[in-house]
Amino acid sequence: MSTTEQTTAVPTGTWQHDPVHSSISFAVKHNTVMTFGGQFGTWEATLEDGSLTGSADVASVRVEDENLVGHLQSPDFFDSEQHPKLTFASRSIERDGDRVTIAGDLTIKGETKPVELTGTISGPVTDGYGNQRLGLDVQTVINRHDFGVSWNADLPGGGTAVADDVTVTANLALVQA
Repeated sequence: MSTTEQTTAVPTGTWQHDPVHSSISFAVKHNTVMTFGGQFGTWEATLEDGSLTGSADVASVRVEDENLVGHLQSPDFFDSEQHPKLTFASRSIERDGDRVTIAGDLTIKGETKPVELTGTISGPVTDGYGNQRLGLDVQTVINRHDFGVSWNADLPGGGTAVADDVTVTANLALVQA
């Protein structure tokens, strides 16, 4: 395989996420001036022959204020009882050197919408234990209302408690199976 092919092709085979070195997170403006963020503690991601799929358990959402976890799992937000998982399935992955664009379908709260993840891809490389590793750092911005996540509260000085746009970020360390 030539150097050009190595830097422009998405590796084939099966690659599983390394949970110690990976994360799935979200961030949204709160009270119009600050960013509120969280992560999912239980999730999975697989890159298999050019297709990326993954899911996150809504009940595993983690935020700095544990009092907010229950509200995030309620029907106002993720509705974990009715919709226990968020899912993603790619339709295409395009690599240009270390840049990557992944088109796919994201499902939150039973609503599936097309999204485009963009970011960087690194590797594959051989780690100190002889494993083949690949890195994907990608993100997208979604409008939460498109997914039925519409709770909000008006602020006394104007504006709302939660912005419409949410940044979803996946930092994936993948190990070849």
